[in-house]
Amino acid sequence: MLKVKNLYAKIGDKEILKGIDLTVKPGETHAIMGPNGSGKSTLSAVLVGNPLYEVTEGEAWFNGKNLLEMTPDARANEGIFLSFQYPVEIPGVSMTNFLKTAINEKRKYQGLPELKAADFLKLMNEKRQIVELDSKFTRRSVNEGFSGGEKKRNEIFQMAMLEPKLAILDETDSGLDVDAMRIVAEGVNKLRTADNCRIVITHYDRLLEMICPDVVHILYNGKIVKTGGMELAQEIQKRGFGSLTP
Repeated sequence: MLKVKNLYAKIGDKEILKGIDLTVKPGETHAIMGPNGSGKSTLSAVLVGNPLYEVTEGEAWFNGKNLLEMTPDARANEGIFLSFQYPVEIPGVSMTNFLKTAINEKRKYQGLPELKAADFLKLMNEKRQIVELDSKFTRRSVNEGFSGGEKKRNEIFQMAMLEPKLAILDETDSGLDVDAMRIVAEGVNKLRTADNCRIVITHYDRLLEMICPDVVHILYNGKIVKTGGMELAQEIQKRGFGSLTP
């Protein structure tokens, strides 16, 4: 589904990604771990088309299409979703209107008619229950006045509504208490199918214990230096990143 080959990227004059190779198949969950500044968030930004980052070498293909030739909105409409590390507030834009616009733009891209109002509200009511999000939040502006945990749950709610083929979760566990992390993890697990895939970016193994990734990668100094299973994440938790890097 996603194939990245020898990917290099920079911001300004600073090179951050230094030859990333990554293949994610349908149905798989991949975890990417690494210390601060290793390039984890840069990789997610490059995959979704953040214009601040410049790809200088390499390839990225998604469902057989050249990802690097697509605009950010085309990538989203093709089915790529990013859950932000720090979700932003959008005052004056209600969750309902925000999601209705996003869903109908995606349907338009796919050549489908707009979702009827009754069907949209039914879908929203169904999906918000996945992350135990109270209906009052859907009537408020996007993330405005939300706690950190509510913002992260709202991100997974948006993911549920948009049904992406590739979901990139950038440190979704950051700042979550035990209960919020459980709700987020259960939401991610409920949305897992044989036809979609996920990349989970994190420092710790707590969320991974709940999500159970198929593959764990260690990203260090812009490169993937080691790949393994859940035991690799557990080893990092015990010994730290320094013991596994060259």
